[in-house]
Amino acid sequence: MVSLTVYDGANGIGGNKIYLEENGQGVFLDFGKNFGKYGLFYEEFLKNRDTRGIHDLMYLDLLPQLNIYRPDLIPSDLSLTQFPALNVTVVLLSHAHMDHCGNLGVLRKDIPIVASPESIVIMKGMQDTGTTSIESDTTYLSMRQPGDDLGLYLESIASMNYLGKDLYCTEMPSEGLLSFLSTRPGQDAPKARKKLEPSSCAHYTEMDLPFEVSAHPVDHSILGATAYILRGDTTIAYTGDFRLHGKNGESTRKFVNQAKDASILIIEGTRAGPSLGEEKVTEQSVCNVCQESVETSSGLVIADFSARNFERLETFQEIAQKTNRDLVVTAKDAYMLHSVGCVDGVCRTESLKIYKEITNKTRRKWESEVVQKFCDGQYVDHTTIRSNPDNYILCFSFFDMKHLLDIKPEGGTYIYSACEAFTEEMEIDFRRLWQWLRRFNISSCGFSMEKGEGADYNLCFDGRYHASGHASGEDITWIIEQIDPEDNIANSYRSSRVVCQEFRECYPGR
Repeated sequence: MVSLTVYDGANGIGGNKIYLEENGQGVFLDFGKNFGKYGLFYEEFLKNRDTRGIHDLMYLDLLPQLNIYRPDLIPSDLSLTQFPALNVTVVLLSHAHMDHCGNLGVLRKDIPIVASPESIVIMKGMQDTGTTSIESDTTYLSMRQPGDDLGLYLESIASMNYLGKDLYCTEMPSEGLLSFLSTRPGQDAPKARKKLEPSSCAHYTEMDLPFEVSAHPVDHSILGATAYILRGDTTIAYTGDFRLHGKNGESTRKFVNQAKDASILIIEGTRAGPSLGEEKVTEQSVCNVCQESVETSSGLVIADFSARNFERLETFQEIAQKTNRDLVVTAKDAYMLHSVGCVDGVCRTESLKIYKEITNKTRRKWESEVVQKFCDGQYVDHTTIRSNPDNYILCFSFFDMKHLLDIKPEGGTYIYSACEAFTEEMEIDFRRLWQWLRRFNISSCGFSMEKGEGADYNLCFDGRYHASGHASGEDITWIIEQIDPEDNIANSYRSSRVVCQEFRECYPGR
């Protein structure tokens, strides 16, 4: 009989860690970072101490109390022997957003990962361009060892190469994918001390799994989103994050048709609440309203949308072409686009410009060895943009505002095309962003600060500028009714038809 345990991800947004077990063997559906729980203890200048391994995460209950973590991350004052040692055969990853993959780095190396090729290269791209940490070790590991006599302090082993994880693709891996996974930027430099030792990467059907698993692409705001159907004594469908209103909504509908024999449905519920009167926003309607804003703008245009939202990037590429502007992305964005191109051989940077930051590129091997190699003639600097602001759409986020101090624009338009603020910290960031825009006399679309009582300003959003990456309440209901799972489910959800990962209280009795 199958058992289902939700270790994280219910009654909150993200952090999914759902364990399915049958006949003593099990799989995790995602192993994500729960930003809500992290935010109770950490913020920008107070972060988890990598030098203590998983000690802090376990003590603060930010990881499940299990004995499934890397031995090299366990300092001498932490023991996991009293916790269950689950027989985890694999993690089935739905997509490469951190709230679904952000804790993969702490799992034992012998626990392989199944994911779409796009998810795999996006995770490695983030790892290549980011700072090394235990939680960012999604596709390859930097092994640790005690750095003091007591074994309390852990440090990377400088003489030991990076070790690739065992990765299994939902599609047959291409030569470009295998090549991308086999190296790390900077490893061939004369003074480089560590190289990447790649591990296996094969099709997931080559694995011996406790369930018969099938993978199904679904539409989401990131490439490579995948739903799974697991067949054993019971058939279980897991949606991951999905939607119907994107350009690839038909892929979600195909999954729904394939999942109609499922007895258990584990479904995302980020927008599960009633949405009566909510305006229907699609990627096409977002494209239309953003294009209208660009057409009526003079001076520099800045487009801000979610990181790795490649569909929105394509939208602004289309807008740039129609409005006779060049779309300028950061070097990190260009590296991520190159990473995705390793899967299907499609060059996604050909029509783009790359913003030339004032920085030491020798310390950014991923840029000097990859981005400059493939996009060397496409760089544009701050002086060129300052001289011809009407020629460009800059893909900048709040964290790129510092570059405006070099560009020094005189007016322009900022188009915010991402989700609304849903935490106090995000509201504070928007208030800071507003000050940046005021400093350069830049008008905003998609959000504004409206004068309230006294000296207060209220943060307001225009929903027309963003299509959510998540299904609406009505679409969630439609999918539940279409799949129509049976009236039985394991563990604490025995009385429900559906396990809804977030906000299950919105649909009591389902």
